Amino acid sequence: MASVVLCATAVHAQETPAQKAERMAWFNNDRFGLFIHWGVYSVPAGEWQGKTNYGEWFLEETKMPVSQYMQYAKEFNPVRFDARQWVRMAKDAGMKYIVITSKHHDGFGIFRSNLTDWCMKATPFPRDPLAELAAACRVEGLRLCFYHSIMDWHHPDWETRRAWNDTAPATPPDMERYIRFMKGQLKELITRYGPLGILWFDGEWEKPWTVERGRDLYNYVRSLQPDIIINNRVGKGRAGMDGMDKGAGGVGDYGTPEQEIPATGFGPGVYWESCMTMNNHWGYNKHDQNWKSTRTLVRNLIDCASKGGNYLLNVGPTSEGLFPEPSVQRLAEIGRWMKVHHEAIYGTSASPFKHLPWGRCTQKAAPDSTTRLYLHVFDWPADGNLLVPGLKNSVDSAALLGSDATVRFAQTPEGVALTLPRVAPDALSSTVLLKIQGKP
Repeated sequence: MASVVLCATAVHAQETPAQKAERMAWFNNDRFGLFIHWGVYSVPAGEWQGKTNYGEWFLEETKMPVSQYMQYAKEFNPVRFDARQWVRMAKDAGMKYIVITSKHHDGFGIFRSNLTDWCMKATPFPRDPLAELAAACRVEGLRLCFYHSIMDWHHPDWETRRAWNDTAPATPPDMERYIRFMKGQLKELITRYGPLGILWFDGEWEKPWTVERGRDLYNYVRSLQPDIIINNRVGKGRAGMDGMDKGAGGVGDYGTPEQEIPATGFGPGVYWESCMTMNNHWGYNKHDQNWKSTRTLVRNLIDCASKGGNYLLNVGPTSEGLFPEPSVQRLAEIGRWMKVHHEAIYGTSASPFKHLPWGRCTQKAAPDSTTRLYLHVFDWPADGNLLVPGLKNSVDSAALLGSDATVRFAQTPEGVALTLPRVAPDALSSTVLLKIQGKP
């Protein structure tokens, strides 16, 4: 094993910070992606034996015998699945990439694998959803990415075998054989549907997964596609839901905060992406109607961008292959906002301000030594007076995105004072574009 680790470490060391920045450039520019959790757990739709709070962890939480859970595959028949429609909804929402579960922790592959029958081959659906999504993404110009679970509750060789896995043989599990199987599936995914933008790993926290195995898997994947991006859950350094590596064991290209946005960013050269749900579940749950408002979702996106991070927003489709209608509505509403405000999100860097009492800021440096400050005003001033505290630069111009209203500005000892219309142009978030001389 030592030689594998040394090899992995050497491959890590070969990439300079500048080379990594070039590989990460699209990720750092695009800022906004769609997460899709889809699998046979969408058949029970969150409900079993009178309880209604299940999602994609259905098999683990119910501790249902694996043989019984496998029967859901016979009912997984997404006849209303339309890859072009899914991709267009993402594109119209302003999303630039899609991360879909090629395999979640239950081990079920949402593609037709040659290495197991526990995949779309076990369903009545004759097509390959990932092939259709790959084709649709190419047509629409989005990047296709896969979430792939390291942990596998179904596979007999995952070392932490569940007592309720009644399909496993009496012989003990063999982790090295499992890793060969996992690598084989990853090779299928990259060579069939690639090039991929990201491989988004998860399920690394259980004991069978080690630092050495994480490094080895990282380098194996990049040997298949050198420019691919891999999240930090391939390794063992992630510190809980804040998603960032702490101490030894870190491997991967970016951090993965889950269901939270960090209070501050992490500075230049640190890449991260907050993944969050629209309601309370990742996988489809027909009872979960606790939907976040579009305003909250838009402001989450702004919050991430203002701290130098990305926002990966989840949809859990039904077993028929449909996005739940509240998800469809919110994607459309986000898209209407993005159509006007996209320049304040794409290609921006973190705010130069530690705190703004009324909202957030993103920025872009221009070739002529000017800077564009995008002031995202959450709390619109009733009297129209807005102070940009501490800003000392000369201001060239000020304007409202999506509005012809005049914005007056003046330098004051406290900062730049803006005079805005009394009514905000957009109730979700309005954006003032301030062009200034030099860096703020």
